[in-house]
Amino acid sequence: MSDTHFSHTQDQLKQLARDVLAYAKQQGGTDCAVEISEGSGLSVSVRKSTIETIEQNKDKGMGVTVFIGQRRGNASTSDFSPAALKATVEAAYNIARFTADDDCAGLADADQLEMQPRDLQLFYPWDISTAEAVALAQRAEAAAFAVDPRVTNSEGAGVHVQQSHFVAANSRGFIGGYPYSRHTLSVAPIAGKGAKMQRDDWYSSVRDARLMSSPEAIGRYAAERALARLNARTIDTRTCPVLFEAPLAAGLLGAFVQATSGGALYRKSTFLLDSLGKQVLPKHIQITEDPHVIGGVGSAPFDEEGVRTHKRDVVRDGVVQGYFLSTYSARKLGMQTTGNAGGSHNLSLTSSLTESGDDFAAMLRKMGTGLLVTELMGQGTNYVTGDYSRGASGFWVENGVIQYPVEEITIAGNMKDMLAQIVAVGADVLVRGTKQTGSILIENMVVAGG
Repeated sequence: MSDTHFSHTQDQLKQLARDVLAYAKQQGGTDCAVEISEGSGLSVSVRKSTIETIEQNKDKGMGVTVFIGQRRGNASTSDFSPAALKATVEAAYNIARFTADDDCAGLADADQLEMQPRDLQLFYPWDISTAEAVALAQRAEAAAFAVDPRVTNSEGAGVHVQQSHFVAANSRGFIGGYPYSRHTLSVAPIAGKGAKMQRDDWYSSVRDARLMSSPEAIGRYAAERALARLNARTIDTRTCPVLFEAPLAAGLLGAFVQATSGGALYRKSTFLLDSLGKQVLPKHIQITEDPHVIGGVGSAPFDEEGVRTHKRDVVRDGVVQGYFLSTYSARKLGMQTTGNAGGSHNLSLTSSLTESGDDFAAMLRKMGTGLLVTELMGQGTNYVTGDYSRGASGFWVENGVIQYPVEEITIAGNMKDMLAQIVAVGADVLVRGTKQTGSILIENMVVAGG
């Protein structure tokens, strides 16, 4: 991996981290954790082929946590000079002096720290010029307009390029870091005219730009999605099966993660309280976490606290095998950290009932008659009770065939029931951030129309 894209090398960041740890010890801190990062990026957007924005960023920062026993203080700076680093450590120390003891505060135990981090190949710098980035965005948008004359407008297309690196260290012997990248191409066309206009979008987000979908493919698919929504209707209130398209199905997986995360569990603010070892999903559902996928968007050899990550079954045959815990939340629960400080890593939801031929069309046939949801609006999930109510749009399906687009509807249920009523998962697997799943079919939900 090359350090040439940054002002500092990994070795220089590591030395700065060691300096901060030394300053904290000199100040009188009993423990210390530090993270130092640096990154640069380019973002461009165009609308109707005209450049709207060009932004370049170059950022750096240091964040430090100083412990005095079980009191802690945090401070940060963007100045890497010795005087600024010392002043920041002193500020964190002084905050810790005036905070209350917290018997769960403190660094992870030394035996949980990843002392020999694996190289997961997460850094693929994209040496693209501003003009080249603009041209890519224009190609994506032009491809959308070329699909059909009814594509009349655009909310724009954009290219985002980001490459960064960091080093984390603490006073228990951990030090590690690596460079990483993330690049995105997106477009959002508008079809129709006047009050009957419909918009949709599509994007490709990858670590390695060579794996990005072509701008023409992204533009065409985004336009097809917008066109399919024209002449949408509302429907009468009913109870029916609901199929969540794969991008939205990843949101259901995200809801499960939030409900089984340490903060929600120790605050008792989750509908999945005390769910460990219990049947929460159907027996055909598995959820696995694999932080060590080479080049994976959600890959990490260690979490934000330096704790080593592990491949594991989160749900096996519908039974919860593990939560998502940081060191602090684990101590609050009387448990061990799962290496998830900062979130989940490459989660995959699968069904033992899924066959290779269960593509999107097959999932529509499995549903038979019901609602296909392709867009959700609002934040309508109560994580304490599990009550779920979201504005939605999509398509009404009969006998496995899409009949017409629908809009201005609400879908409602309870997350606990929805998870228990997953009857099928498609082979149309899509990766969205740190999560991947195919489309998900829920047995029954209330659909409220106009």
